[in-house]
Amino acid sequence: MSAQATVELPRSVAQRAPRRGRRRRSELWFALAMIAPAGLGFLVFYLYPTIRGFYLSLTEYSLLGSPTYVGTENFQAIAHDEVFWTSLRVTILYVLINIVSQTVLAIGLGVLMHRLTKSALIRGSLLLPYLIANVVVALLWFWLLDYHIGIVNAALDSLGLTKVAFFGSSTWAIPTIALVNTWRHMGYTALLIFAGMQTIPKSVYEAAAVDGASEWRMFWKITMPLLRPILVLVLVITVTGSFQVFDTVAVTTNGGPGNASRVLQLYIFDQAFGRSHFGYASALSVVLFVILIGVAFAQMRLMRAGESDLD
Repeated sequence: MSAQATVELPRSVAQRAPRRGRRRRSELWFALAMIAPAGLGFLVFYLYPTIRGFYLSLTEYSLLGSPTYVGTENFQAIAHDEVFWTSLRVTILYVLINIVSQTVLAIGLGVLMHRLTKSALIRGSLLLPYLIANVVVALLWFWLLDYHIGIVNAALDSLGLTKVAFFGSSTWAIPTIALVNTWRHMGYTALLIFAGMQTIPKSVYEAAAVDGASEWRMFWKITMPLLRPILVLVLVITVTGSFQVFDTVAVTTNGGPGNASRVLQLYIFDQAFGRSHFGYASALSVVLFVILIGVAFAQMRLMRAGESDLD
């Protein structure tokens, strides 16, 4: 009996092995079928345009002719393009104002949600501005801040204060656009930060409270250090998105007055579709792509994205 059992066991294992192999292959094909639409979309709408963009950056090209290879001439021209450097400075100014204000407000909102309220309605309402299209938000604030008929300037005038040309002043244009986008995105950013705070064990706060730590001290000594991995993710997303600002500027100032609000994306769009310099616009896009990679890499290294203070 025992001898028969020892003979039958390898046979049953041998019979199950092909079945497992067939099951794994079927699961693999099923998984590939599920990701095929997303993979096809990635190839068609992301990978191919990216490769073609790199190629066009080395050419002189307009819609009326065929690409002519010119090597690195476009990049050499960028180095001496004053409008490009102005656009880069304007974009960096926008990013700094937008990221600082958005991050500070989002952290404040996240802490308030985490420590004071559990209402899903209040938390969900923070997302309402983010659900509105950028163009609609830009037009809304463009009318509210209009110098002649805007309700904000009407309120300033009724208080005896000087009206402000928010979108028509070279001093105020970029800060205004940055704060408009801060208003739209800070609720979404706050929810990301709030989700990160949910991963911090309550026992850590309870132990600190027993030791007599104040809310302010717990925020700086517990919340911020343990929130660092989430903050890295949030900053990479927001900084990358801020460098690509376009629609708010196009709807409100269109780069004016002068070049005071001509951000890089608007300059690329103007070179490509306004002047039909697609090769030069592609080179500008490559430069922006390299800048974004460098900024994201620096953020992740300086903030130690791969490490966690939560053991």
